[in-house]
Amino acid sequence: MAEPTAGTDGASAAPYAEPSALYLDSSMWVAVAMVVVILIALWKKVPAAIGRSLDGKIASIRAQLAEAEAVRKEAEALRAEYEAKLRTAESDAAAMLTRAQSEAEAIIAKAGSDAKALVERRQAMAEAKIGAEERAAVAEIRAVTARAATAAATRMIASDLDAGGDRKLVDEAIAGL
Repeated sequence: MAEPTAGTDGASAAPYAEPSALYLDSSMWVAVAMVVVILIALWKKVPAAIGRSLDGKIASIRAQLAEAEAVRKEAEALRAEYEAKLRTAESDAAAMLTRAQSEAEAIIAKAGSDAKALVERRQAMAEAKIGAEERAAVAEIRAVTARAATAAATRMIASDLDAGGDRKLVDEAIAGL
């Protein structure tokens, strides 16, 4: 029970009584109300509904985890595939580079040999041309020499030759044939 309280004037006031109904005070009525709420919740099967709801959430989370695992495995497979493709591409690129370098070296070697052969051909052609020019010059010199000798011989013969000398030359020419 409550103790009497003093008033503002310092005089003692009369004790007051706590409210009660059916011989229960307010804290007991709160306890009875809680018991009634719990009993109604049990009667309406609220814990089972909460359990079903939680089971549904658990199943949903498990499905999401399984899906995430499948996606992770697929991503790992794709990564492995692309790493293999990358290694293949790198080896192909290295092979292409090696092949290109060897082809470039072969082209350079062929160009060098072709240039050497071209120089040799042109040198041979120049030498042949020079030889032909030399032969033409020699032939021209011989022709000029022959004409000069013929002219000189004609003048000599005309000045030194008479009818008897003519006959002697014709006889010698016939005998030489």
